[in-house]
Amino acid sequence: MITVADAAPALRIGLIGLDSSHAVAFTKTINAAEPAPELENAKVIAAFPGGSPDLPTSADRIEGFTQQITDMGIEIVPSIEALLKKVDAVIMNSVDGRVHLEQARPVLEAGIPLFIDKPIAASLADTKELIALSKKTGTPFFSSSTLRYCQEVIDLNKEDVVGCVAYSPCKLDPTHPDLFWYGIHGVETLFTVMGPGCESVQRTQADGTEIVTGVWKDGRVGTFRGIRDGSYGYGVVVFGKKGIELTKIRARYDLLVVEIVKFFRTKQPPVSPEQTLEIVAFMTAADMSRDADGETIAMAGLMSDKQ
Repeated sequence: MITVADAAPALRIGLIGLDSSHAVAFTKTINAAEPAPELENAKVIAAFPGGSPDLPTSADRIEGFTQQITDMGIEIVPSIEALLKKVDAVIMNSVDGRVHLEQARPVLEAGIPLFIDKPIAASLADTKELIALSKKTGTPFFSSSTLRYCQEVIDLNKEDVVGCVAYSPCKLDPTHPDLFWYGIHGVETLFTVMGPGCESVQRTQADGTEIVTGVWKDGRVGTFRGIRDGSYGYGVVVFGKKGIELTKIRARYDLLVVEIVKFFRTKQPPVSPEQTLEIVAFMTAADMSRDADGETIAMAGLMSDKQ
């Protein structure tokens, strides 16, 4: 009998960025003594710690996470270039989106498939440059929040959706545009349910709350509610043609990790660059609306290559 392990060739995975708990969680899932069948013959074997000295969330945690990765028997290497000589695929978990383009460049130029943890970058300009580099080199990548691959989101009926409200915590950090830092989770959920096609964005900001509403080209309305005050959580209200469904979401990593490894083997990204670009444009438009006292911002100009 041919098992998954027999059928799948060995896959050596490297990590970039050991300043996020995701690096530890992903490695534990992939390198488990009895991994999911889809993860057979895949192993995290080496890691480059990276880190951002000017970002406390990175600087204060990198030593501890690096030690945990070391304790799992993973080799720590001194540079991305050294990592690329050892691996077939790369997971980038660097918590600082500002460094993602710089760190992704040598990976894509080496032709090594890449998963970029949220956010893909810390600006729309960097996102466009990264996508252009992927196309130029012919090297595939994808980026996603883990919320896209939580079972509750997967199970939602997305066929007859007429509207949606997705909510998540929305911590802010001065190093990143507002929603890029943590609101990305709820925004990713919104687009997972609604699909592409957002044409305009309007934002309302109050103490402890962000409300960002998009109008889709077919007239549907989708809203992200970012929470900084009161009860925290992840969830979505889906307005369908035949009913309204409230779903609370329990964050998990295992299903995302399966998608990452599947992508490394097939080279077919489950989330297209165009989808990711639209998510980043939505978050960028939200900041533009905030700065314009709640004015509605058209998405077309932001999505253009001329922006």
